[in-house]
Amino acid sequence: MFDPAVWAAVPFHFWSFVLFVFGTMVGSFLNVVIHRMPRNESIVSPPSHCPHCQYAIPWYLNLPLFTWLFLRGKCRNCQAPISIRYFLVELLTGALFLAAWLKYGEVSALLALCVCLFLAILLAASFIDIEHFIIPDELTIGGIVVGLLASLAVPRLQHVMDRSASMRTSFFGVIIGAGVIYAILRLGKMAFGRQKFEIPEGGLVHFNETSLTLPDQEIPYEDIFYRDGDVIRFHAKTLELPEICHWNVDVAMTAKELKIGEIVLDPATVGMMVVNTDSIAIPREAMGFGDVKFMAAIGAFVGGPGSVICLMLGSVVGAIISVGALILKSKEVQGKVPFGPYLALGAVVWMFLPFEWQREAAYSLYDLVHLIVPSLKW
Repeated sequence: MFDPAVWAAVPFHFWSFVLFVFGTMVGSFLNVVIHRMPRNESIVSPPSHCPHCQYAIPWYLNLPLFTWLFLRGKCRNCQAPISIRYFLVELLTGALFLAAWLKYGEVSALLALCVCLFLAILLAASFIDIEHFIIPDELTIGGIVVGLLASLAVPRLQHVMDRSASMRTSFFGVIIGAGVIYAILRLGKMAFGRQKFEIPEGGLVHFNETSLTLPDQEIPYEDIFYRDGDVIRFHAKTLELPEICHWNVDVAMTAKELKIGEIVLDPATVGMMVVNTDSIAIPREAMGFGDVKFMAAIGAFVGGPGSVICLMLGSVVGAIISVGALILKSKEVQGKVPFGPYLALGAVVWMFLPFEWQREAAYSLYDLVHLIVPSLKW
């Protein structure tokens, strides 16, 4: 199926057109993933429908790009607005798939498709992280597995011809990618430790089984209770539990203990807690643990040297945007964009660098590492 002679029998840019169209179709599916996965909904059933009126969208109104333009960004049934994000994801996926084919198609059709799969994971993770400040395990842990399997099936993904060398490079990419981010996370914890959030008048804080929901964002508990000593503290004007309500009490919550005034409860027995407070102080890492897993997934695709450079590129982009936001005094940007999209952007830049640049960057890192640890082969 992936015999180069078979693909070469058809003009190269015919496949360019096919990859763009295929990319827009994948982008349409990614929109489903982006909307449903963080809500723990099935990405298979029910079929595509309007989230406002539940109108089942027929196939002829579910064509990538054209449908959104034809309906002018509105539901055909209830006229509710459809976010431009749906159009942008489809267009961006198609453009990236086309770019992947133009760069990698002449090397190997299967390699180009592996790169497309990687780009699809990056897109879905980035848009979910921007909207929900989380990256689901299906994309991070699943991405690690897929990256390792892709490296086994297509050694050229790691710029080698031998499968064992490809797997070794991919495996070290997982370890190095996760390890570097984890080190930054721990250093950030030591440097910053705690973050205070001001809650606007009338705003409520919701504690559910898996996360803390502030008026403008959701934070998974795994990003809060990383150590036994991590504590959430606040003074509650009102605190509502399923069977009782408290007024004007100091609250301290760890992963194993919820202290409301003098009352001590097991957080695992409290399904939901709604709080009215002026501010809340929570332990925070420099970034979420989801970023560690996400960087590991990126490393599985790009290998050890690539993971380091992706992190460097992502950090540079993040720094530029943060400095720009400070200069422009944009509160909409400051602190609102998570680090995951920067990591993804760094990975995209790496994937489309000229092969010679990738090779030179990798060799430079090899030389640097071998000076420090001569026996390490990654």
